[in-house]
Amino acid sequence: MDILQWLSAILLLSGCALGIIGGVGIIRFPDFYTRMHAAGVTDTLCAGLFFGGLMIHFGLTLASAKLLLIFLFMLFTCPTASHALAKSARHGGLKPWTRDSAANGGASQ
Repeated sequence: MDILQWLSAILLLSGCALGIIGGVGIIRFPDFYTRMHAAGVTDTLCAGLFFGGLMIHFGLTLASAKLLLIFLFMLFTCPTASHALAKSARHGGLKPWTRDSAANGGASQ
């Protein structure tokens, strides 16, 4: 294996690890906002690492250009969607989890 294949493998494995860690965060975090943070970071960075690894694997081809465009689209839309979800949840009355709410009953709402 040459250095580009190693770099591609490292990026793909990092993307896998980040996806698994984000999935655990979605399950383990206590409320909507923190879970959405885990999902937002995971879908942006995990996809970025995957796309980076695949672009290195494919080299300078049309497939890499398409992957770059998809990554740029996701780079702008995923954080925007997370922000819109958080804002609508806040306007809907969903309160963030705090230590006091956990002591008084556990759930944030």
